[in-house]
Amino acid sequence: MELVPLAEKPQVSLLLDCDTGIDDALALVYLCSQPHVELVAVTSTPGNVDADQVARNNLALLELCGQPGIPVAVGARTPLRRPLVTTPETHGPQGIGYAELPDPCAAAQTRDAVELWVEAARARPGELTALLTAPLTNFARALRAEPRLPELLRGVVIMGGSYYHQGNTTPTAEWNTHVDPHAAAEVFAAFSGQPEERLPVVCALEMTERIEMHPEHLAVLAAEAGCLEPELVLPGQPEGRRSRASRELIRHLSDMLRFYFEFHSAHGQGYLAHVHDYFAACVAAGTARYGARTATVHVETEAARLMGTTFADFRGLWGEAPNARIVSENHPEEAFAELTRAVGSLARRVNQRPPG
Repeated sequence: MELVPLAEKPQVSLLLDCDTGIDDALALVYLCSQPHVELVAVTSTPGNVDADQVARNNLALLELCGQPGIPVAVGARTPLRRPLVTTPETHGPQGIGYAELPDPCAAAQTRDAVELWVEAARARPGELTALLTAPLTNFARALRAEPRLPELLRGVVIMGGSYYHQGNTTPTAEWNTHVDPHAAAEVFAAFSGQPEERLPVVCALEMTERIEMHPEHLAVLAAEAGCLEPELVLPGQPEGRRSRASRELIRHLSDMLRFYFEFHSAHGQGYLAHVHDYFAACVAAGTARYGARTATVHVETEAARLMGTTFADFRGLWGEAPNARIVSENHPEEAFAELTRAVGSLARRVNQRPPG
């Protein structure tokens, strides 16, 4: 897949399901920066924080990015069969690190996320791409309600899983699949036997952990946005310190990412952030070059220590039909050049409030 100049990019219409989450927030902001991307709906799955907080984060971010009219809906409030576990230590108690987003003016839709998804897919068959950056709870429920979704959707992009790579939640399991392994198992089963072009594109940890954001990337982003006083996210800043960047969107992203940098640093990974969901957003938007391999994915749902672990048969040894295309190649430098250019331009355009 080759990068295409912006003027030539075909329109992409997305149904986004997320559990916002710092990297989900960056992905959502990036999508709002793309003129060729239509966000049809943003639905909220519990994961990094509870579903109602996810929806508040989504509403606030869409308003900050100048797109307050996009429908936001809440779906399930717990995984299919397991208690909900959230990650305040990773993303902060509200999912957005040190940022303090303004209260959104709009409210979430009263319709369930599944109803919204099914209605949109039936109304626009072959047009919509599903981008899933959360546990797959809502998508599994949508497939139960409308088993034809694999045929109705134009495509599916999933951030989740880990193949021949250590997990980030247990030694073998990635966060999204570990939160709701039963949902992930249902989703992959639903795509078994589909033509290759309809199989989900899976952005797993071995690829998304290559998208390492550093403070230097944030400094370039602030410069692209025309910030006069970046005061970004250098190591060792006092916990209560907030960015004084002159662009409101950059201030909030800085305060989110500093928390994420500190989390990774505290766990011996360096002062950096793996912005997993941003890469998945680029894949869905058609702005990232990548390679992928067809495979049959199994999600473990029984063994306690392996719960949520994903296994891939790339060679057909199980004798089962493929159900995924797992990304096997990406280009981090290109991804960050795209991020700083696009989000910097958005930060220049949107309404601004001065630092408080």
